[in-house]
Amino acid sequence: MSTNAPTDRSAGASPAVAGATRPRFGEVKVRERGRLPHWEKDNATYFVTFRLADSLPRTVLDRIASERASIMQLARQQSRELTPSEQQHLKRLSSVRIEQYLDSGAGSCSLRLPEIAANMADTLLLFDEKRYRLFAWCVMPNHVHVVVRVFPTHQLAEVLHSWKSYTAKEGNRILRAHGAFWQREYYDHLLRDETEFERAVKYVVENPLKAGLKDWEWVWVRGQGARATAGGGAGATLEAGSPATKHPERSGQ
Repeated sequence: MSTNAPTDRSAGASPAVAGATRPRFGEVKVRERGRLPHWEKDNATYFVTFRLADSLPRTVLDRIASERASIMQLARQQSRELTPSEQQHLKRLSSVRIEQYLDSGAGSCSLRLPEIAANMADTLLLFDEKRYRLFAWCVMPNHVHVVVRVFPTHQLAEVLHSWKSYTAKEGNRILRAHGAFWQREYYDHLLRDETEFERAVKYVVENPLKAGLKDWEWVWVRGQGARATAGGGAGATLEAGSPATKHPERSGQ
């Protein structure tokens, strides 16, 4: 896989986005799984969000799921594909509305604890450049955002399972708790072109500041230029010993 960013394509992009190595894009397929529709492709790049089990009330999830199911059912009854406006509406249901609840700090926000956040960061970095290539991630108090390219020998669901399984065990151990740590479902959006890629990286970098988290250290972007400026763009301070600098051998730099 090429790791060279296209020349002159980052003009006008934020420093963090301009510094991130860009993937290539191709054809996509749509499938359904659980509550969310999913766009997938081998060797694809995704924007992924997964959240703590208590981060969203069941009533909120059920209301969103019901509205989404109505849109999908109408298209099936009419034996047609989703219209562009319906696809956009599904995206808003899966992202904007949920993000508003998440950024409000709902639930226990266990990822605020440095030990749990550090474990999440180390888990993301563990198989970087082995099973997948990380472009950006942010560990928020009650959810995690990742921009990642999954290598052909692995699947996104498999990667998410490994992240969530290990961190759930460690999180419950640290909290001396039992039961569900993560929501079973996750949101993923397949990035189909460079514009979507840049928008996703920018969103990840800026999410802490938009959520009112000043000097939030749990944010990382691939690339020397991006790493040096991510903290300023996100309101975070990436100092020595933070996830962005703790494991240089894992970062692929």
